[in-house]
Amino acid sequence: MGNSNKPRFDLTHAWRATGIALQGLRAAFQHEEAFRQEVFIAAIAIPAALLLPASLLGKAMMIASILLVLIIELLNSALEAAVDHTSLEQHPLAKRAKDIASAAVFLSIVNALVVWGLVLFG
Repeated sequence: MGNSNKPRFDLTHAWRATGIALQGLRAAFQHEEAFRQEVFIAAIAIPAALLLPASLLGKAMMIASILLVLIIELLNSALEAAVDHTSLEQHPLAKRAKDIASAAVFLSIVNALVVWGLVLFG
């Protein structure tokens, strides 16, 4: 159980957590080419989703699918950084972890393409 004297919502904690999250986004943008490319695509796709003739639910699904790609890319980049920090030596388990994380990014991109295709042409 937590401390009963602690307030339910701590604005200072939320502010610090937001700052840390923004540092993470900045680090990913500075160090990860794939993330920069996906942000560029998101900067085009999200406004396009808002302007395309689709239902509100369709627009929401299109935007969510793009955000999911960015989220999965961030997790992939974090995993790769952690694995590389552990050791830069070639190891089958490190390769497997990186390959699986890359597969997650790939599937999120396929998901976005399917969602966009179904909303626009389905």
